[in-house]
Amino acid sequence: MDFILNALSYVVPILGAIMLLVFVHEMGHFLFAKLFKMRVERFSIGFPPKIASKQIGETEYVLAATPLGGYVKIAGMVDESLDADFLESEPQPWEFRSKPVWQRILVITAGVIFNMILAAIVFISLKAIYGEAYVPPVGDVFVADSSLAYNMGLRTGDRILDINGKPVQSLTGLRGLQETLLADPLLIHVRRDSVDLTLEGPKDIMTQLSRAGGNAGMAFDPAVVGGIVPGSAAEALGLLPGDNVKGIDSTKIRFWHEMTKRIQNSDGAAFELRWERPDSLAAAPVPPTAVALGPGTEGGVVYEAKVTPAPDGDRYVLGIYPLVRYVNYGFGDAIASGVADTWINTRLIATSLKRVVTGQDNWRENLGGPIMVAKTTKDAYDQGGMRSFWNIVAMLSITLAIINILPIPALDGGHLVFLVYEGITRREPSVKVRMWLQQVGMILLLALMTFLVFNDILRL
Repeated sequence: MDFILNALSYVVPILGAIMLLVFVHEMGHFLFAKLFKMRVERFSIGFPPKIASKQIGETEYVLAATPLGGYVKIAGMVDESLDADFLESEPQPWEFRSKPVWQRILVITAGVIFNMILAAIVFISLKAIYGEAYVPPVGDVFVADSSLAYNMGLRTGDRILDINGKPVQSLTGLRGLQETLLADPLLIHVRRDSVDLTLEGPKDIMTQLSRAGGNAGMAFDPAVVGGIVPGSAAEALGLLPGDNVKGIDSTKIRFWHEMTKRIQNSDGAAFELRWERPDSLAAAPVPPTAVALGPGTEGGVVYEAKVTPAPDGDRYVLGIYPLVRYVNYGFGDAIASGVADTWINTRLIATSLKRVVTGQDNWRENLGGPIMVAKTTKDAYDQGGMRSFWNIVAMLSITLAIINILPIPALDGGHLVFLVYEGITRREPSVKVRMWLQQVGMILLLALMTFLVFNDILRL
């Protein structure tokens, strides 16, 4: 029973996501076909066998049992069904083949366009609803041992100057690195012990990021006070947002996680806390219990005072929040930021695909089938709730759009190639050639899907 429930926890979210993406994609074809007065004979979500159907007007609406795609059957079009009986009769005004090339091109590309629009709507909605939270690039960077960043040559304590010439905004996962990952090579400029260094990312950086679950292994983790809990030991001491914790007793503190670990090790006993107050807070009153130790390394003044952490469940706390920046987007800003996210992620996915095709990155580790998509979607939901789930949906929508526009027979891009050829030469491609290429395309797609499923199993 537990196995079934666990399996359903993976299957249900991804099925919902796939059905949404397929519905939106096919709705694009459907609406544009209707716009140009084409007859749509069938609108199917899923592939046969048929679960349920209903005839409304000239269109049969179908829900099918194989939820890995869908299709819109338009009268007078050679499609995946390979039905060419209509070619024996004269073209009718409501048929796909009787319409101008530009209209047929719009119908074919409408699915891709709608998937891109869906991704943009999701990104815009996420920005409008949740805003954005990130740790600003304050102080030195923390680098995990044996991580991708560590293997590049980065070390804890380095100060990042820029990445490919651009200032970095955050290092949480890939945020702040997306645009720079489009550069080849990836160059990170750091300052280490007053020496400036340039570190280069590996050629197969996408593969290594995939192995690391998308985390480069470096992050800003400043021991800077972002907020004070009312009535806490920190408030009684007089700490203020912006104060930078430098030490506890004889322990030097550089990062937030070092500070929290040292506080837990105190077992609730009082200790001497050292912090640097920046010049921007120079006018703030200093608690009488604090002793000025002299100028700090960042241009402020270092103070020291004794403080006793308070118990909070099974841990001890001072009552301070980490430094996190929150951005709330208005309607216009959410649109601009969401569209920018759509563009950046489209370029990132397209670049990743190109790197795989050219052999720069490992194709077995970077191409995922339905099992890996289900796992990724479930993991995203478990870690970040609905926000992460919808972010994955937007990324999948972009991926679906990019794959469908590839010039492969049986995909939208394959149909588009025939239409562009017809538009340029003013001559319709041979039906026999199109039928043969459609069959080849279907075989290739089925072989690819079979491979991806087995590859997913091996990766798991």
